[in-house]
Amino acid sequence: MEEKKNNKEGFIPQHGGYKNLITYQKAEIIYDATMYFTKRFFRKYDRTIDQMVQAARSGKQNIVEASMASGTSKETEIKLTNVARASLEELLIDYKDFLRTNKLPIWDKNHRLALRFREINRTPNATYETYQKAIEHEDAEICANSVVCLINIVSYLLSQQIKSLEKAFLAEGGLRERMFKARIEKRKNER
Repeated sequence: MEEKKNNKEGFIPQHGGYKNLITYQKAEIIYDATMYFTKRFFRKYDRTIDQMVQAARSGKQNIVEASMASGTSKETEIKLTNVARASLEELLIDYKDFLRTNKLPIWDKNHRLALRFREINRTPNATYETYQKAIEHEDAEICANSVVCLINIVSYLLSQQIKSLEKAFLAEGGLRERMFKARIEKRKNER
């Protein structure tokens, strides 16, 4: 269950708004796309299916866990956000392996369809349906490369999110510092 904590009298800040994070929204699309892709392009008992689905799931779920832990542990939030990024990197390699072993090209960032994908990605409040034609295209090259594009975008966004978390920690500190400040403030007010 997602929580929004806003304790104005305490030291635990608002946290848990992962559904509003673009990284979460797009990681959920990556998960759904990976479910579709693995069912379509792999044999039923291929171990690669489990590996890819678990990497996609880990990317999404670690964003959730990081967001929920953020109120009490900035360290955990940063670590889990990085785990999400690492899981998506693992998934990226699986998609590239699929393309390489099937002798399909891996688009570079200036490929005309990669550029088109980035245009589509600018759609506000994008959902799976925004990318569905690309993800479910009849051509395996387009399907796999579309997910590669989306993973690259989310990996970049997660890197930026980690940098932002680092800056926030340096500026605001962590839970222990907030607890200490809250206790000092309470003692001042009791006098």
